[in-house]
Amino acid sequence: MPTGAQPLVQGPAGGPDPSPARVGGESRMRTIAGFVVSIVAVGGVVWWASNQPSPRFPSAPGELALIGAAVLVYAGATLLRGWRWDQVLRTMEIEHRPIDAYGLTAVGYMGNTVLPARGGEVLRIFLMAERSHARRTEVLGSIVTERLLDVVALVVLFSAVTLIGVDGAPGGTLAGAGAAVGVLGAAALVFGYDRARKAGRLESFAERIRPVARASRVLLTPRGLLLGGATLLVWCGEGAILWLVMQALDVPIALPEGQAVVVLASLSALIPAGPGYVGTYDAAALFALHRIGVQGGEAVSAVVLFRFVVFVPLTLVGLTVMITRYGGLRAALRREHASEHEAAPSTPQELR
Repeated sequence: MPTGAQPLVQGPAGGPDPSPARVGGESRMRTIAGFVVSIVAVGGVVWWASNQPSPRFPSAPGELALIGAAVLVYAGATLLRGWRWDQVLRTMEIEHRPIDAYGLTAVGYMGNTVLPARGGEVLRIFLMAERSHARRTEVLGSIVTERLLDVVALVVLFSAVTLIGVDGAPGGTLAGAGAAVGVLGAAALVFGYDRARKAGRLESFAERIRPVARASRVLLTPRGLLLGGATLLVWCGEGAILWLVMQALDVPIALPEGQAVVVLASLSALIPAGPGYVGTYDAAALFALHRIGVQGGEAVSAVVLFRFVVFVPLTLVGLTVMITRYGGLRAALRREHASEHEAAPSTPQELR
């Protein structure tokens, strides 16, 4: 999304955000900070890689078959993510076509790869709101719920790989125990907030976050446990992908070790970065690989191949879906600008 465009988030009543200039300024600052972090991280990764032995890539039929299997595993994980979003939207009673939940999941990941500041999530918000009766804040709430599920799953997996004693897992068992306690504490806070809200307390706070909190309430239901299990399966699939990549490189690692690398690299996505988490994702993956004993050219090969599997095919699929079903990125941006122009306040008094 161009830096001068208004944000896609609406206010609680369905109108435009009451302070678009401030939100737009914060978005620009995050974008600039992300690019700076990425440039520094990329510089460090390139400098380190230039001093390592030349990487080797698969060429034998068996090795290429393993890379193909990794791509298929990621396709399955992406379909499971689309199913998860569809279920969250259904829980919110948002009428939509399931094919849009699956298609826009691919579009979102494509956008996150090629656009700054998680631009893919902005595309998902705008395009799903355009194709349903939901307000954009409600769609945002469904995406926030997805991210919460991802964070909880990653923390649970981090606790698991550290508590079972994976060699090189950062922080050791103490960090794993701390992460587990953090998840339980967060769950207790959410449960306490829900009880207080039902008792009539925290009304003003609840009103401000209602569009987002409405979606997140699914986490406190039996369906939330099902979605949590699906999310764990998704991230275990990504650990299996790294394991397949390492087998294709003839670098034997255990599945839990591959899971530890994926968890650490994925948590690095919380750091502001440029499109595709360039630099930060790679540095975190190289650090984790070094911790489990994979170094030099083997580590460089692993990161490049893993990046290819989880970014390139899905980006191409998302771009194809964006063009064939949603009219392409330019058309979406034109509709976005037209929508924001219609919703924009017309007088200085309305902006106050």
